[in-house]
Amino acid sequence: MTTRAGMLIAAGALVAGTVTVLPASAAGTGEPAPRPLPSLAWTGCATKAYPRLQCATLEVPLVHDDPAGRSITLALTRIPHTAETSLGPLLVNPGGPGGSGRGMAGYVAASLPADVAARYDVIGFDPRGVGSSEPALDCRPGHFDPVRPDSVPRGTDAERAALERAQAFAAACGKKHQDVLPYIDTVSTARDIDLIRRALGTERINYLGYSYGTYLGAVYARLYPERVGRMALDSVVNPNGVWYEDNIAQDYAFDTRHKDFMAWVAEHDAAYGLGTDPAAVEAAWYRMREELRDSPAGGKVGPGELEDTFLPGGYYDGYWPKLASAFSAYVNEEDPAPLTAAWERYGEADSAADNGYSVYTAVQCRDAAWPKDWNVWRKDNWDVHAKAPFSTWNNAWYNAPCAFWPVAPLSPPDVTNDQLPPVLILQATEDAATPYEGALALHRMVRGSSLVVEQGGGNHGVTLAGNDCLDAHLSTYLATGTVPRAEGDSEVDAVCAALPGPEPDPAAAPKDAGRKASAPMQAAGTTLHGLLGHVR
Repeated sequence: MTTRAGMLIAAGALVAGTVTVLPASAAGTGEPAPRPLPSLAWTGCATKAYPRLQCATLEVPLVHDDPAGRSITLALTRIPHTAETSLGPLLVNPGGPGGSGRGMAGYVAASLPADVAARYDVIGFDPRGVGSSEPALDCRPGHFDPVRPDSVPRGTDAERAALERAQAFAAACGKKHQDVLPYIDTVSTARDIDLIRRALGTERINYLGYSYGTYLGAVYARLYPERVGRMALDSVVNPNGVWYEDNIAQDYAFDTRHKDFMAWVAEHDAAYGLGTDPAAVEAAWYRMREELRDSPAGGKVGPGELEDTFLPGGYYDGYWPKLASAFSAYVNEEDPAPLTAAWERYGEADSAADNGYSVYTAVQCRDAAWPKDWNVWRKDNWDVHAKAPFSTWNNAWYNAPCAFWPVAPLSPPDVTNDQLPPVLILQATEDAATPYEGALALHRMVRGSSLVVEQGGGNHGVTLAGNDCLDAHLSTYLATGTVPRAEGDSEVDAVCAALPGPEPDPAAAPKDAGRKASAPMQAAGTTLHGLLGHVR
């Protein structure tokens, strides 16, 4: 899903390095008795931004049904509570799958109202296979090195070459990580979360998940409903489409969002000089894409890299001004340098991106069945491409290793749930990465949940990003456990207006242009979306 995301708990104060592990009988799951967990030895790992940040590691079984077998290590971070009375741990997850969550603890603690954050131990973690957890997956370093073949296959030879590249990635994963690959999946990660809960010494855990983190949270809640305190889910994966159908839905939504961006560029013709007709601006973008097939910008940015560069704009409109400037410079000034710089900023894959993609494929290919007949992929993606060409084939090749995955798929759990305290769901109506229908679907599946909508919003990840209305709902919920409730038959329990769109960068904007979006809003959004991994 990414390119590069109540009940009062009287847990008491956690003392660094000393936790009480609940006895096996307390879990109530009927699973094999787990081995005793070691204490979490929290040590200072302060950064300039987060001087109170602490770090720890936790060993968990690679195979949860074999608790005495091989261990792997999870890397955790914490901002400890400061209030006299704690509401317990608030576990945060940025999505992915494959997103590193260690940086989320400091950001969430700093972004919540001080009196709310003070009552929680905010916990971030790198899921199994990710980042500082061990082992960390990296199936095929350099898989996204430029210049890749055009993502849109033009002829049999081009399609065969792209298929061989996808097969090579799947084969490399199977060869390099054959011992752990069967255990990199959402259910295993959800069971890790419960071991984190036990190591923290609390009967229930609170949770804030973005993007894929909403699905991870829903799976955890299905497995351990009695262990859920307050759960907020922001930008919701459709549980009914895991994962092939969800990716098809993304293709249509990202194309619509790309058209929104083209309309914004046309609206700001005074800054970018690409015309006032959105259709003409879009046509210019596709001409640029075609030219890059024969002459990649800076020897690095071909059509696939161009799509990688502009795809983050579908996640977050705060990137639009710089993307538009690069687009304008290429078209109007015949200057490819800003486009190359934009790719280096928004699209280039580094070692962290290689790791994230390796875990992304490992989880999505293992979680659920994908078509094994490539003819199904071919027909579906050409059908979608005809209506939504922006990123359809790019997304197809991103997921194509799943057609050749060396580990058999699991069956996704049914996350329908009627055993939870109120769950808060937050969603933008024009979100491309997790379309609005997913939030409606989960809202219907989780009895007693509350749906808060950002009407007209197109960003993916909407809380703690500058929208005061949404943040107020989240803060009230985390502080009190209460959620808004709709009047009448509406499925939507509360509506917040979307933030104003971005303005052109000062260098591109006319001197008398107004500044509609405040700098604090944009700063918060940019920081959050960097943590959610929308720039890879």
